[in-house]
Amino acid sequence: MDIPIDQSWIQVLLLASVRMTAFLVVAPPFAHHAIPARIKAMLGIGLGLAVSQRLSADAVPKDTAGFITGVVLELATGLVLGFLVMAVFAAIQSAGSLIDLFSGFQMAQAFDPQMMVNGAQFTRLFQMAALALLFASDGYQLVIGGLTGSFSALPLAGGLDLSKPVDAMVGAVTGMFISAVQIAGPLLVVLVLADVGLGLLTRVAPALNAFSLGFPLKIFITLALAGFLFLALPRLVASLAELAARTVLGVG
Repeated sequence: MDIPIDQSWIQVLLLASVRMTAFLVVAPPFAHHAIPARIKAMLGIGLGLAVSQRLSADAVPKDTAGFITGVVLELATGLVLGFLVMAVFAAIQSAGSLIDLFSGFQMAQAFDPQMMVNGAQFTRLFQMAALALLFASDGYQLVIGGLTGSFSALPLAGGLDLSKPVDAMVGAVTGMFISAVQIAGPLLVVLVLADVGLGLLTRVAPALNAFSLGFPLKIFITLALAGFLFLALPRLVASLAELAARTVLGVG
């Protein structure tokens, strides 16, 4: 009994799985270390299997050297696309870092080995909230949809035009800083005004030593007003998920 094997389809499956797996290792929310590596690999193979039938229609079997080169190219492509998504969602973590810096929580920073985040309370809290919202709001499906659509812009083993990924990376990093300031901006303004008020009070009545009240006052303001930022997080995560999908699709 002979079992026919479509060599072209197998190569397409393996190449697509390499891109998918490399993307899942870097891109949130799948990059979280609470997700085992074997689960990421299985998910990458499953996603590769889902798109392999469509991609194998026009595929041509490659020789050994061409296949190995294709694996390297797909690995690089997946890592680049994953970095772009990571840079987009890093805006929420950066916003938390700015709040920690201006409110004084930065002095209590610690390293989280699961999320690979080195920050204080609001940095880690914002990151955990964003990851939970990505799963709860099905935002991860938009990210995966952008990844599966990237095969139209970046064909299998077709390589990368470095000018476009570099432009996309610069735009993603710039947008990350702008988004972080926009997210944390209202609370930062209040904290800066609190510092200004304490400075004016010190000038008027130096004996009061108003700056000794600075840390308790800023901590109270931060805890009182940070809840309003969490009310906006679901909408922010949804917007960032759409932006991440458009960024991945626009690399080609």
